[in-house]
Amino acid sequence: MSNSSLLDPSADALACCTPLAREPMSEEQAIRVAPLLKAIADPVRLRLMSMVLSHEGGEACVCDLTPAFDLSQPTISHHLKILHEAGLLDREKRGVWVYYQAKPAAMEAMMGLFSTTTAGAC
Repeated sequence: MSNSSLLDPSADALACCTPLAREPMSEEQAIRVAPLLKAIADPVRLRLMSMVLSHEGGEACVCDLTPAFDLSQPTISHHLKILHEAGLLDREKRGVWVYYQAKPAAMEAMMGLFSTTTAGAC
């Protein structure tokens, strides 16, 4: 795996994947895609992704997300960091708060991965 892949695992983990319905995934592809799926497999992180994606403007501040959970702000930030490091979220610090936004390319590639159509690749 290249250094750029280590910095942004979603950059090429999903880029070269054909939809699962088109052909079986290779072992190498599965090894690269599994960490992305593992990142959202946690119920808290899955909810966080949903909240960020559905939040007005498609971005949310940690301060917007924390009240929905019975977890501390540092714990929520930790979960968001995992999603960010997996390449699923972008983040931007504004003052004391960090705002998160889903990476459009990662979302499109994830949708393409699970597409039931056989035309084209992710």
